[in-house]
Amino acid sequence: MAGIASSKSFELEPEVRTVAGVLRGAWEARLAVFRGVSFAEAPVGVLRFAAPERVRGWDGVRPAVAYGPPPPQSGLLGTSQDGGGEDWLTVNVWTPEPGSDAGLPVMVWIPGGAYALGNSSLPEYDGGRLAGSGVVVVTLNYRLGIEGFGQVDGAPANRGLLDQVAALEWVRDNIRVFGGDPDRVTVFGESAGGGSVAALLAMPRAAGLFRRAIAQSVPGTFFSPELAADIAAACAAELGIRATVSDLSAVEPDLLPVVGDAIAVKTGEWRERWGQITHRGIPFAPVVDGDVLPVTPWQALADGAARDVGLLVGHTRDEHRLFSLIDGVLGQVTGEQTETALRMLAPGADGARRYREAFPGVTDEELYELVNADWLFRMPSVQLADAQLAGGGRAHLFELTWAAPGMGGALGACHGLDVPLVFGNLSSGQTAMLIGDPPSPEAEELSARMRGAWTAFAAHGDPGWPQHDADRRLTQLFDTPSTVAAYPEETSRLLWQDHPFPVLPLLAR
Repeated sequence: MAGIASSKSFELEPEVRTVAGVLRGAWEARLAVFRGVSFAEAPVGVLRFAAPERVRGWDGVRPAVAYGPPPPQSGLLGTSQDGGGEDWLTVNVWTPEPGSDAGLPVMVWIPGGAYALGNSSLPEYDGGRLAGSGVVVVTLNYRLGIEGFGQVDGAPANRGLLDQVAALEWVRDNIRVFGGDPDRVTVFGESAGGGSVAALLAMPRAAGLFRRAIAQSVPGTFFSPELAADIAAACAAELGIRATVSDLSAVEPDLLPVVGDAIAVKTGEWRERWGQITHRGIPFAPVVDGDVLPVTPWQALADGAARDVGLLVGHTRDEHRLFSLIDGVLGQVTGEQTETALRMLAPGADGARRYREAFPGVTDEELYELVNADWLFRMPSVQLADAQLAGGGRAHLFELTWAAPGMGGALGACHGLDVPLVFGNLSSGQTAMLIGDPPSPEAEELSARMRGAWTAFAAHGDPGWPQHDADRRLTQLFDTPSTVAAYPEETSRLLWQDHPFPVLPLLAR
């Protein structure tokens, strides 16, 4: 379907005709921007806890100049609970060529946030600088916490993932009128967004909706239905109800994240039942239910499920440093805390001993950081690349090793540092405190390099360094300057090479 305008006129507001109706956006820095575009009906009322439904059409011209309301989400990190509406399932589009048949590569961003918080309106996710490189950028919202990932009796599992599939179907059906090519779609995300990308690679419902995938800091947490149901039951019990559609639908949406937060801060009470996730307080994650998500991403990729999808995957060097700061233990980790982390997280019956032998001479705090980072993000990410190779596919591996100068460099190359560098928004939100205000020329250069790699991969499948292989393990190390070298975390990789990141079970009933 052709767009309304076939040429750009910066004096007129840009308009496009989507399948559902006409949208009017705005020009910003010579890009057309369309915000708050519904890709599915609001998941409330009879649609609460249901799979997303295709958005109904409309007559006339609908303005698309303001972000949609964020989905109800955790407030543990100070996130506002004022949703401002119920139309949570929206996308935002930045394009240099609206209404044309330009056939530009498309990059679809899935926000992270522990599957419990985050939304596409955050300033660090503004897609302007990426789209200025000649791609169409799409960012999206999806249901979070209990609404999106709670194992609720009478509801489909992984509703948050189904929302992401619905957004990708919207892209397939509409992106041409924004100047994009539906056959050149790349999904990318970080943290829970990276885990979502990994899940999409394993989901039959997502097959064919994207050609390439970029997974940044992939979490290794995927739940069994039994574990997820037990957590959902504990959440519902906080309200004196059952984890059923009928009971939970009577609860105001903004109240459910409060309940999820209450469980997250006291998961230690369930340590004998829920195991490793209680160490970090992780009550929500994708559920390997056998239907929406048949198997874990690592098993799916090793079985060849994504062999035709190009994969770019990696992590930051100091993945856990930010969480140590949030937890108030940065620089204060005790030997007892280190022993607990090693005992709970290190792979194998003698994992704690093997870690200490593999890293002689490091401090307790360094061991604490290593085992937490390896378990949660670093080793799941590198093993995703290995699984892609095992299944006959192609992968490129990266690690961000540049230490941000903010806070005296205390956070190093911490979790999430890659996000502002990829988007090029170095002075947005909390980023300025980490990177420096104004950002240094070195930070700007590194950001430009990462943006160039991501957009080149989206356009051609080649980010600019050799493919990952099992022998050389060449890895792009993003730093100032950047280099290509053998994967630098080989000691950790060898410790984890026989750990398949299985489905996390319910340990006791």
